[in-house]
Amino acid sequence: MSDDDRFGRKDTADLADVRKSLKTQKEVMESAHEKFESWIKKADEQMKANGELSAEVKEALEGVTTSAKEALEKHGELEQELANIRESIDKKTRAAKSIGQQFSEGDAWKAMSAKERDKASMEFKAITEATTGTGDAGDLIEPTRVPGVIAQPDRPMFVRQLLSIMGTTSNSIEYVREQGFTNAAAAVAEGAQKPESDIKFELETAPVRTLAHWIMASEQVLADVPMLMGYIDQRLRYGLMLEEEDQILSGDGTGQNLLGLIPQATDYDTNRTQVGDTRIDIIRRALTQVRIAEYMADAIVMHPDDWESIELTKTTDGAYVWANPMQMAAGRLWGLPVVTSTALESGEFLVGNFRMSASIFDRMQARVDVSREDRDNFIKNMVTIRGEERLALAVFRPEAMIYGDFNDIVSGG
Repeated sequence: MSDDDRFGRKDTADLADVRKSLKTQKEVMESAHEKFESWIKKADEQMKANGELSAEVKEALEGVTTSAKEALEKHGELEQELANIRESIDKKTRAAKSIGQQFSEGDAWKAMSAKERDKASMEFKAITEATTGTGDAGDLIEPTRVPGVIAQPDRPMFVRQLLSIMGTTSNSIEYVREQGFTNAAAAVAEGAQKPESDIKFELETAPVRTLAHWIMASEQVLADVPMLMGYIDQRLRYGLMLEEEDQILSGDGTGQNLLGLIPQATDYDTNRTQVGDTRIDIIRRALTQVRIAEYMADAIVMHPDDWESIELTKTTDGAYVWANPMQMAAGRLWGLPVVTSTALESGEFLVGNFRMSASIFDRMQARVDVSREDRDNFIKNMVTIRGEERLALAVFRPEAMIYGDFNDIVSGG
């Protein structure tokens, strides 16, 4: 081992390099996010004006989404690398003292150095298991430490990305929604009375709701394991994302819950189903139901089990209908992206024009706060770590989304 490695100089240099890279990557991430928000705004404007997105905008959205995701992932990798280097430096500074160090720091050597005695000696217990301690497993054999924390798998989050995102400084969102339109327009003879049409409106309110949770941790643990705070921060944010996705899809609107997309969506019209229809047929018929309501669907959401059933559908001679197992194809059905989510139950599906039908209003984006001023934290050296966000979900066009359950509809697989 070189002196640089032994005394941590290489680690120190690496630490400086990673910090510099992290700063640069943060700027890249912020730039990618700005481009993403800019194209989202353009897409919203185009949807409002034309009712659909041009190929150019779709391609640009895919590009900036990929860039933003890659920038975020790279930033996370650098943060983990920084934590690993800090842990390495911390471990070396706490490494066990050699026998020579113990002797030179002992009382006998100090007495001899002060000329209080002519000889110095020190008794060492038998080193039976490579230790400088008490004869049991000690510090000379350092265990191999796997970097980081072995985490539970994360659920991919997609539903938020399908909706338009806006901000608010209020505690509720009010909007006027058309409830009915009687169109009496007709050709009229000269001098005859013109027919009267009728439009009914209703004022809707979407309250801002708070999603939050917290954990306790000791100051000592957070100080001893530098990367742990970052890990806790990430898991608290992930927990909020899990609850947010569940609320966006299935919130029942009672108490402090959001009123989600599924409770407000239009039910699939089972009269459209024919004998022998498969999941593939049902989705196509649901897309037609969206189109008849004068909207163009932009995505399909279903449980992974149902997407598996679709991909494994075969012809009578055993050939796959929808997928080529030799190729990795993007999840698309009838030309639309398929989002698989375990936030839905097996059998459930939701199709529609998500970007036009609903919007998320962020009152406070997900944040993590740390405080010792909670109950008796101060005298116990404990800290409370809280994750919190505030948002509202406004569904402007319920008829633009169709919800159904394959288990109740499909008769032929």
